[in-house]
Amino acid sequence: MQAEIISVGTELLLGEIVDTNAAWLAQQLSPLGVDLYWVSTVGDNQGRLAQVLRRALDRSGLVIVTGGLGPTEDDVTREAIAEALGEEMVVQPELAEHLRCFFAQRGYTMPERNLKQATLIASARALDNPVGTAPGWWVEHQDHILVTMPGVPFEMERMWRDQALPRLRARLGGEIIVTRTFKTVGIGESRAEELVSHLIHSFNPSLATYAKRDGVHLRVAAKAATEAQARAMIADLEARVREVIGPYIYGVDDETLESALGQLFRERGLTLATMESCTGGLLASTITDAPGSSAYFRGGMVAYAIAAKEQWGVDPAIIKEYGVVSPQVAAAMATAARREVGADVGLGITGVAGPDPLDGQPPGTLYLGLDIQGQVDTFSGFYGSERRQVKRVAVLYALGFLRRKLLELEGTVPVDGRLSK
Repeated sequence: MQAEIISVGTELLLGEIVDTNAAWLAQQLSPLGVDLYWVSTVGDNQGRLAQVLRRALDRSGLVIVTGGLGPTEDDVTREAIAEALGEEMVVQPELAEHLRCFFAQRGYTMPERNLKQATLIASARALDNPVGTAPGWWVEHQDHILVTMPGVPFEMERMWRDQALPRLRARLGGEIIVTRTFKTVGIGESRAEELVSHLIHSFNPSLATYAKRDGVHLRVAAKAATEAQARAMIADLEARVREVIGPYIYGVDDETLESALGQLFRERGLTLATMESCTGGLLASTITDAPGSSAYFRGGMVAYAIAAKEQWGVDPAIIKEYGVVSPQVAAAMATAARREVGADVGLGITGVAGPDPLDGQPPGTLYLGLDIQGQVDTFSGFYGSERRQVKRVAVLYALGFLRRKLLELEGTVPVDGRLSK
């Protein structure tokens, strides 16, 4: 089946918000064996939206629309669908009563303009929205399926999972596609692809590499008659992938680097403290994004000024001799963090986020320090030049560096993609 996604909202065209709904839905369609060929964005204009809908229904068996289901005058998705299909919108008493109850439970009287959210056309069935006032529509028209859902992401995602997806699966049948994504850190995309080059030419299952914000991803996809068969195919290829690149893999699918690192700390019974400069608190924030991080993360210090570094235990003589942007200061920050907070492990970051040079070093310069129970190591590099990018990459490399060193303590080190004891 060929599919098309239509995102509705003038705010999308103006760049005021980013269309995350289309990207999320695209990820949901591939495992169903649905081919997504087009993604369109249209503003809050009934005539233009109706035109886009007619074109989509002419060329796509499945059309998914998000946005424009609110109660205000500029929410015109229902009206545009009715216009495109030549059908009349009619208020449904049961939907209207559901809306009135929704408002009453929250101590409000429903504005009459919300009645437009209780309408259907003859070819539509309502998709329940338990967390909002806008029901979706499931429309079947001349062998085409049109699904329209709210633009609010958490409302759309729940409606898709609970309402639209089961109906769609029942209609599709046939082969399905299952994917599994392996997330790596500490290796570049070209090196990763080189290590698995003998596996990339496999057709089914297939393997591809992607450079992402949180490292390099390797995605395995398999097509089969059943999910169990597809997963068995993936398992075989996964074993061969892990043989050559396993030590770099920190997680699978939705797992994050910070949660994987947290698991390492919990398993080893270690605690962590941080002192960061150029990242301005982003390192501690990222670490605490992992649920249960209070079990191992003792605390962090944002020592942005030189005086703050010295106040929290960095020797002024080291700063004077080497400059604040140096591996020696990063190491001293790590040791100070470990000592001041009373943790097993201290991690320090200093560098130049930009836009101006510092200590004669250009934006993008990064130094990491690590103190694991008195064993000190450093890491340095140059990563980008845009301020936010430098901060983000600094955190990624800091967590990757910490992970690598924890593995080294056990004698397990990534060397050319293989485990080395």
